[in-house]
Amino acid sequence: EARKRISLVVIGHVDAGKSSCVGQLLLQSGAVSARDAQRAESAARAENKASFKLAFLTDKSSAERSRGVTIETSLHKFSTPRFDFNILDAPGHRDYLKNAITGVAQADVAMLIVAAGTGEFEAGLSRQGSTREHMLLAFTLGVKQIIVAVNKMDAASWSEERFDEIRDTVRLELKKVGYKPAKVTFVPISAFNGHNVGQRYEADDAAWYSGPTLLEALDAVREPKRPTDKPLRIPVADVYNIRGVGAVIAGRVETGVISARQAVVAAPGGASGQVRSIEVHHEDRPFAAVGESIGFNVSGVSKADVRRGDVVGPAGEDRPVAAESFVAQIVVVNHPGAIRAGYQPTVDIHTAHVACRFQELLQLVDRRTGEVKEESPEALRQGDAALVRLVPIRPVVVEAFADYAPLGRFVVRDGSATVAVGVVREVARRAAA
Repeated sequence: EARKRISLVVIGHVDAGKSSCVGQLLLQSGAVSARDAQRAESAARAENKASFKLAFLTDKSSAERSRGVTIETSLHKFSTPRFDFNILDAPGHRDYLKNAITGVAQADVAMLIVAAGTGEFEAGLSRQGSTREHMLLAFTLGVKQIIVAVNKMDAASWSEERFDEIRDTVRLELKKVGYKPAKVTFVPISAFNGHNVGQRYEADDAAWYSGPTLLEALDAVREPKRPTDKPLRIPVADVYNIRGVGAVIAGRVETGVISARQAVVAAPGGASGQVRSIEVHHEDRPFAAVGESIGFNVSGVSKADVRRGDVVGPAGEDRPVAAESFVAQIVVVNHPGAIRAGYQPTVDIHTAHVACRFQELLQLVDRRTGEVKEESPEALRQGDAALVRLVPIRPVVVEAFADYAPLGRFVVRDGSATVAVGVVREVARRAAA
């Protein structure tokens, strides 16, 4: 039987130690060799960033190494006794929120890293911090399970009191967002020293903790349910030109199965062809199923024909089609004034980022019961839940949440602020060209 694959997104405020934690997971699970770790340490020393030695295993671009922040969402693989994990190491800097959303949109499980250092945890939860926003993004984009790693415990002298304070605060925030705190595991770690990541930290100052290590907590996650009975949908995360192969489309199979020699189409652009090859973590495969992050090559399709945010599906009658407009239920989570018809923010849906116009405010509803409170409201304010009609400014594929959940959840952004979150109720499709 094939091993179960799980996509893990690593979220949290900048400098919480996300890349170092991922580096340690790769090292302690045996996914990277001690030699690779040594090379990363040498590269870090060469740039006077010795404390970033583990991050250098994951942050590959020169921009990331020089700034010490993760920009693109990078992909790595490690295994536990039960699962093969793909790690999406999401950026924590607010400037890079767009890339972080692409990572979160592809994940089954989120690992939230918070720093235990005095002032660091508080900075992550401040208005300028990313911690709260990342939790909200994860829940809205359908990441049902979350694990919290309280990092840099060495900076807090492995204080049980500090761990309890952080755990209680984060539980409260997770509950506000929609998670059930009782189901969330909290693990105190020191990623830099490797304590409690894969190997238990046995020192006296951590004797108060008897729970799982981070790898054990990850191995204990519930296997996600996969929508295998739906037609194929792969939101495109990136397109690469590979010498000798041509354009390789990267993305996660959200529904259905993709097979070699299958006829596929990328919407909204309409580029189509036959699948020539499929790769999962550098292994050639005859097919790939729901939940797998893959790279695939399609005959006659070049890098110019497909872009991030497109959706690949079967070329037949179940093909993906761009939306003319869509009706969605939204909750306004952060807006200083009133939202009226004509408002035009950015909508992040699966891997697409597209400006959408609020064409019509249809109903104000109770956010818990869904009961209609007012027809055709004049404006929406913070805390309101409503049914609205949105019109994308450029073609984009959107699906009803009930039919294709991963392609039917979205985040509304204005600048770098998350204004609202929502799910698609119904879609008016564009007429075929």
